[in-house]
Amino acid sequence: MRSDEFYMHRALEQAHLAADAGEVPVGAVVVNAAGEIVGQGYNAPVAGHDPSAHAEIRALRDAGARLGNYRLDGCSLFVTLEPCLMCTGAIIHARLARVVYGAAEPRTGMVESRANLFAQPWYNHRVAVEGGVLAGRVSKLLKRFFAERRPGAGAADE
Repeated sequence: MRSDEFYMHRALEQAHLAADAGEVPVGAVVVNAAGEIVGQGYNAPVAGHDPSAHAEIRALRDAGARLGNYRLDGCSLFVTLEPCLMCTGAIIHARLARVVYGAAEPRTGMVESRANLFAQPWYNHRVAVEGGVLAGRVSKLLKRFFAERRPGAGAADE
């Protein structure tokens, strides 16, 4: 199996597609247990007029369609930015084995920054987490995106 960095680079490619479309540059890929990318997505809530069109949700939808199942047992999600409340819920419902993210999101991150929703005792599914993979590259992309749009900005904002 390839390294976490390899898959995070694939997620970064998706994030660049989002930036090129004028969306917040967040990208994600879903990888099955054999190491194959089975889903991908990037942020598109503005273009799609869809508040749920975060990179993670789009990648999960793509993987579910390709695999013919909404349960993504044994799969891992690689996402450039720490997932929000909505995305962590979808990750739990999809039964992902693992989430690997790049940069922390101190304002809305629900994996480790603001809360750890995966650790709550009422869920019947546990998700392993790894954060900080290629965080520097992810942060640089996000800061550049916001600096171009908001003078003096740079904080991640999904």
